[in-house]
Amino acid sequence: MNEPGIQSLMDQETLAARVESGDTPEWVRRHFETFTEALLGERNGTSFPCHFGAQSVRDGEPLYTAVPSMTDPDALLSFRDTLLEYLDTYRDAPGQASFVTFFKPAEREFTEADYHETLWHLLQFLHVRDPEPWPEDIPTDPDDPRWEFSFGGEPMFPTCRAPFYDDRKSRYCPIGLEITFQPRTLFEGITHDTEAGRRAREQIQGRLEEYDGVCPHADLGDWGVEGDREWTQYLFREDPEQSPDECPIEVTREHPKAADPRSRPTPADD
Repeated sequence: MNEPGIQSLMDQETLAARVESGDTPEWVRRHFETFTEALLGERNGTSFPCHFGAQSVRDGEPLYTAVPSMTDPDALLSFRDTLLEYLDTYRDAPGQASFVTFFKPAEREFTEADYHETLWHLLQFLHVRDPEPWPEDIPTDPDDPRWEFSFGGEPMFPTCRAPFYDDRKSRYCPIGLEITFQPRTLFEGITHDTEAGRRAREQIQGRLEEYDGVCPHADLGDWGVEGDREWTQYLFREDPEQSPDECPIEVTREHPKAADPRSRPTPADD
């Protein structure tokens, strides 16, 4: 961790120091600054709705990486490897160490449809190149209320921020796509079926309406609750004509799904 380069796994102190010293590209600096400003600042007199996330950033707990392309296979393979390193690391990290990923913005202007397509391309890429099988206790059908994206044997909640949210500022990032990965284990004790979880949900939803100035999104729900779906919450839809009606990922328990190109012999090894 904290090795040179923006694609390494970095703790918050290291990334902040690299940003301050100018040792990151401009887009990484802007991502980090707008991310921390959003989680630690206020809007409409209200602090960021998820107080768990805000407190985690305030305490310097998240781990970070930056990905210089949303399509280049080498960049995405490095992203996959960094996510695997995070999964090997986060339990030993202090506090609630989520994994915040900043993506370099595209050269052209993206529509909402482009962001939905990109998110599911990234998750499908990870799934096909997952070194671990899909967890036995997680359904493969995204239309099951107990389905959620899993990688490296870990069920997780990848929540996104993007530039197309005009009103829903809790999900707004002016730079480009951001994905924060939160393993299911980080939610232990605060799920919908606990008293602490119900209180947290009420507080977050109350702050959401005040912070955004609009009602909480209709797709906001809880994992495992009949009628709620996890995949629709990763990147909330704003325009129904630009968002998928069905989950675009194809999940299978077949394993392995694709050979790792980095494990193939080089010409010198032939």
